[in-house]
Amino acid sequence: MAKIADLKVATDDQLSTQLSELKREQFNLRFQAATNQLEKPSRVKEVRRTIAQIKTLQTERSRSDAKYGATRCRSAC
Repeated sequence: MAKIADLKVATDDQLSTQLSELKREQFNLRFQAATNQLEKPSRVKEVRRTIAQIKTLQTERSRSDAKYGATRCRSAC
């Protein structure tokens, strides 16, 4: 599971990529659960939580960009 500190230092592109990978994993986990082939049921909760954390960070960043303008740099400038 990704730590929130690791997610906060990631760029917007990295977060988007990770979010799409996690959604794909969540889709696969749902199929495994439906066919009773799920090896690690706790992974479903971890993936859901990480998706929520990424979406929260994206929302925070978009709101701060809208409030202060997009002049602030989050990556290694």
